Amino acid sequence: MKNNIPRIMIVGTGSGCGKTTITCALLQALKDRKKSITAFKCGPDYIDPMFHSKILETRSRNLDMFMCGENTVKYLMATDSKESEMAVIEGVMGIYDGLSFDDDRCSANRTALATNTPELLVVNVKGKAISLAAEVKGYLEFSRNNIKGLILNNCSKAMYTIYKEMLEKQLNIPCFGYMPVVKDAELGSRHLGLITADEIVDLKHKMSVLGFAAENSLDIDGMIQLASDTEPFTFDDIALPESPDEKVKIAIAQDNAFCFYYEDSLELLRNLGVELIPFSPISDKKLPGNVKGLIIGGGYPELYLDKLSANIDMLKSIRDAVNGGMPTFAECGGFMYLGETITFEGIRYNMVSAIPGNSSMTDHLVRFGYKTIKAKHNNVMCKCGDETRCHEFHYSETDDYGADFEESNLRGTKWESIQANDHLFAGYPHLHLWSNISFAVSFVDNCRNY
Repeated sequence: MKNNIPRIMIVGTGSGCGKTTITCALLQALKDRKKSITAFKCGPDYIDPMFHSKILETRSRNLDMFMCGENTVKYLMATDSKESEMAVIEGVMGIYDGLSFDDDRCSANRTALATNTPELLVVNVKGKAISLAAEVKGYLEFSRNNIKGLILNNCSKAMYTIYKEMLEKQLNIPCFGYMPVVKDAELGSRHLGLITADEIVDLKHKMSVLGFAAENSLDIDGMIQLASDTEPFTFDDIALPESPDEKVKIAIAQDNAFCFYYEDSLELLRNLGVELIPFSPISDKKLPGNVKGLIIGGGYPELYLDKLSANIDMLKSIRDAVNGGMPTFAECGGFMYLGETITFEGIRYNMVSAIPGNSSMTDHLVRFGYKTIKAKHNNVMCKCGDETRCHEFHYSETDDYGADFEESNLRGTKWESIQANDHLFAGYPHLHLWSNISFAVSFVDNCRNY
């Protein structure tokens, strides 16, 4: 199959160079122009797509070459953007940052090359003169890429003309505008990156300010033309199992404490016949009625521990459901929540106690990175020996990681993880269900038969 949606990718020299700000500014400006846009984020990040989604009022998606593989990434990109006029993709980390310090596979650049997507490189000009040309020259020549232009961040209108003339003369590469410092649109941050979109009260105003700045400083017409000049990419279709006409209702935790979900994973569940019923572990008193399964994703439970632990009715409702055999899929923050306690800043809070384990927050990343998990026995998600790829990003640890899967990292180191049985899958790893569709099929089938 072929896809030729107009598309561009905003890539950067590294984390913190301004990719997210410029991507959000561009999305807002395109929305203000009444353009139908689909947004994507390279890699496993949850937070940036939340901002994309708030701006466009439609869900942003992740493109993860490690977890999903090249063909699935192409399939999802084509499928998700087929009704749009243009796709805007935000890169991850630096343009060449991939699986390791000596392996650029699964980087933003590799995704751009695989999908024939032109890249615009964001560079921070602060504190640089002609050295900026040397920096950009390194990125242009380091490896094969699809860089078609530059965007200058932290640049004033007056200096843009000087930088543009210098860069185009030295490197013969066009500049597609600049982004000045916009203090009224600054976003907060914490250990996992930006504060989530739902936590910013005046987000709509901030994005409006960014969009106005972008309209006045970015060459949006040039970007639209560049996106339209892309070559098509090909991919193989992916057939999904037919689902029964009757929907199966599955409760899904969705509030400020539990908000990390890959939209394509949720869409896969819907395509398999699931009706997702949202609920809040913070404010609701019990699980929704007539549900046959439970999903609790990751998020920031550590910031709402007083409310979560005080909601005794909800804790009991979930504990009774899990102990009663309801198929349950919990990852990272949801895994911690199902355990006995969470300790944060010296205070221990009681949680669901549906599974063993006491979690505690640390000041450093624990087991960070891409992994592969392999089942040691049959469980609610898969058969013994089945594998899928995943990602971990958490600042907490537990005294019971589980031992029902073998987990391995990219260096080949292996250990035991995940608590799983015929109705439960709970652990730190975040799964992208398109990595191995059979995991989603098995979970839905078990919910339907519950």
